[in-house]
Formats: sequence, C-alpha cells, structure tokens
Amino acid sequence: MTSGHQYMHFYSPAEGHGLAADPFRAIVCPRPIGWISTLSADNIPNLAPYSFFNAVSDMPPCVAFASDGWKDTVSNVAATREFAVNFVSRDLIDAMNRTSIRHPPGVDEFSAAGIERAPCRNISVPRVAESPAVLECKLLQIVELRDLSGATTQYKIAIGQVVGVHISKVFLEDGLFKTGAARPAVRAGYRGQYFQIDPDKEFTVTRPIGS
Repeated sequence: MTSGHQYMHFYSPAEGHGLAADPFRAIVCPRPIGWISTLSADNIPNLAPYSFFNAVSDMPPCVAFASDGWKDTVSNVAATREFAVNFVSRDLIDAMNRTSIRHPPGVDEFSAAGIERAPCRNISVPRVAESPAVLECKLLQIVELRDLSGATTQYKIAIGQVVGVHISKVFLEDGLFKTGAARPAVRAGYRGQYFQIDPDKEFTVTRPIGS
C-alpha cells in the first residue's frame, strides 16, 4: 500500500505555511461565533463578534473566548466580571457583521449597529433581543496566552461560567433546542467566510457501549 504521506502538504508554523493563506482557521472549522455583549464600567453597552469561541465544560457550564489584544470587550469583562453570548442565526449575520466595526471606546455598539437590546436576568449586561438563545456569564478568569518559550502573546482568553440561559420557545420541541432550525451561522476558514448549518443534513450516530 502506498503511503498517504506523499500526498500531504506539511509545514511547521514557525517556518511558514507556503500557501496562499494561513490554513489554520480553515482546518479548525467550523467555529461557533462568540457574539459577546458587555457593559463598560460607565454602563455603556458593547457588542462584538469573536471567532475563537466555544464551550469548554458542562459541569459547570462554561464558555471561553479569545481576544486578539486588550480590546473593549475584555476591558469591560475585567471591570464588571460579566458578559453574555448571543447565538448568531443566519438571519442575524448582517447585524453581527456590523458589530465587527472597531468604534472608539465609549460608543454604544447596539445603537451604532441598529440592534434591539433586551435585559438579562442574572447579569446587568444587555442581550440581543432577536437572538434565538443567549448565555448569561460571569467571569471565572482571564488568561494571558503564552507560547512554548513562555513569552506572552497578544491573545487574552476570558473564561466564564453560565449563570442564565434564554431560549426562544420557537426553537424548543419536546424539550429540546432545535439547533438546526435556528439556522446557526458559523465561521469558515478565511476572512469573511461563513457556513450555514442545514437542518436537513442532520444525522445521528449511536455512541459505542462504554463511551
């Protein structure tokens, strides 16, 4: 049998990928969008999307997002120790995209993007009113990411515990959140690329005994 390795492109990130664009984000894909809403210490709402985001545990339920530098979102989370994660549906993708504009500090990004807000229950941060699901979070810690040499990088990772969950009843069926029906939009590989999850393509795999 011929080894498949001869058909593989290999590179070490430190030496460069030698391709048209860095494939890292295209390989770790799709990625859920962390549409993070926060409040500043002066009670000014902020809303911004993060493509390095995911759930990291369920007991307790926790999520994390990574910020490329000390931006308003991380500053707000550090100050108030609260944030909300707003589910991005296909219907909300244009609104989410508008919040990627980097406004000066002190700008209400809900108002700037024309997005209706609603109150949360257990935190002071506003949420996106039209989002199919929202996670209310309280900060556990902010971690400065370091590389193998021990040097600090520009990335700051905020980890939060979920203390409240909003779910649109439109997407609840037999006690289950119908993720596909909510049509989540997720990040694809390169700049400006997204996928829409097709509910008609959903399938189930039976887990093996002992797993």
